[in-house]
Amino acid sequence: MSKRVLLINDQPSYGNVALAAMVPILAHMGFETMCLPTALVSNTLDFGKFHILETTDYMAETLKVWESLDFDVQAVSTGFMVSQSQTELVIGVCNRLSDQGKPVFCDPIMGDDGTLYNGVLPQTVDLMRQLVAVSHYTVPNYTEACALTGIPYRPEGMGPQQARQLIDGMRQLGAKTVVITSALLTNPTPQQCVIGYDHTADSYFRLPFEPIPVRYPGTGDIFSAVFMGKILLGLPVAEATQMSMDAVKSMIAEHGRIDGAFSGIPVGSFLHLIP
Repeated sequence: MSKRVLLINDQPSYGNVALAAMVPILAHMGFETMCLPTALVSNTLDFGKFHILETTDYMAETLKVWESLDFDVQAVSTGFMVSQSQTELVIGVCNRLSDQGKPVFCDPIMGDDGTLYNGVLPQTVDLMRQLVAVSHYTVPNYTEACALTGIPYRPEGMGPQQARQLIDGMRQLGAKTVVITSALLTNPTPQQCVIGYDHTADSYFRLPFEPIPVRYPGTGDIFSAVFMGKILLGLPVAEATQMSMDAVKSMIAEHGRIDGAFSGIPVGSFLHLIP
């Protein structure tokens, strides 16, 4: 089977996020990558000032060339989307690959900490629901899962029943395996967890972690890349999730810098930490 994967995400000109973070990780794990950038971004959005160049026309033409060359991939991963026309194009790509039996990984990048990113409109959320519906593995954070399901965001945390409701809300959208990061659970004591459902085992899981009090952009992309690679290498969902969590935690701890935090973690220097 081909070990080539298709990554659909933005390409930063400065910063260790999106494709800049995912490509070296998957290469380290033994995969060849084909990249379809959804946008060229001047720098990570954390700097507060940036320029974004949408690349939908380039994507459409590139897909035509790849089709004529009969390129094949083992799986596809989707991330940041810029417009309705672009999202509809990506939905079509994912539907075709899914029909061929290729797994679709979706990171519905839309917001964090209870709010949506600037420029993310209600129609964007609706379109992302369509993309989730064709995905085999969906990895939203807690904010994004709430936006997608319409379930209120609870900064105080969730009980077990509310957590199950959120996971099942994602499943009702059509998602198969669901992995929700940055979830605060309150029972028996408040604890940060990654929660989810493995459709292959028909089982729910909860994996606690101790948060590190520093914030870097791109940690979600690191998680998504390691998770995708581990799943494609045949690991069970909960184990792949835990390994992805461990990789992110180890990279944050070893990087250990506050200065330059807006540019993210220099992933290439820490590939040895991927379990």
